[in-house]
Amino acid sequence: MVDVTPEATFQVTHDTEPSETLIAGFSSYGLAGLTAASFVVDELELVETGHVTSDQLPAFAPFENGTPRHHSRLFSREDLDITVLVNDLFIPVWAANGFADEILAWTDENGVEEVTVLSGVPFVHRPGEHDVYYVATTDYQEHRLQDSGLDPVARGYLDGMNASLVNRGIDSTLRTGLLVTPVHERAPDVEASIRLVDTVAALYDVEIDSEPLQAFAREVEEYYRDLAQRLEAVEEQHQPDDRMYM
Repeated sequence: MVDVTPEATFQVTHDTEPSETLIAGFSSYGLAGLTAASFVVDELELVETGHVTSDQLPAFAPFENGTPRHHSRLFSREDLDITVLVNDLFIPVWAANGFADEILAWTDENGVEEVTVLSGVPFVHRPGEHDVYYVATTDYQEHRLQDSGLDPVARGYLDGMNASLVNRGIDSTLRTGLLVTPVHERAPDVEASIRLVDTVAALYDVEIDSEPLQAFAREVEEYYRDLAQRLEAVEEQHQPDDRMYM
């Protein structure tokens, strides 16, 4: 039987060595993690220090004010031990392992010790449950979440990029944490993004004022709306029945 599963390859290019901590936001339902990561980059005045390219995925080139840019970019600053990955490119489930393998090979080669993924997930919740929760390896919990006040996600399953990254953390010394918050259909879900930004500020002891995020979201609303439409078209083909999948 011929294997017709598509394959995708990725390559990380960077100008400077990354920090020991990588924070990542990906294109997913509600765009909360992606919006939060973009806002953290702006508020911390990080500069682009690298990017990720891909083969065998549909061509996707974001642009702003007539200037194109890479869809997956790395940002950092010399005096701050944080590198942020802002990933506008939607990574389908079948390509998640390839993307994660490249990112994790890059972290191994460059001394990255911790990966934090920001994510909004459309799981069932009550009105009072608009909080940030975690799914994290035990070493991440011990190192980063002590006295954080965050609660774990009780149960469920991960797939796609989240599963690929967390699985690697289970079997290695790489501390891996997924910060999860309920997300709604609107894109971007600004309130969900604010929760993630505030959590990053608290966990990493950096000063980030999340108030301007409302204005930031309005400025990029049209861009994110178009991106959300792309995601919805793809996710309709891959949406799991159990909403606890992430």
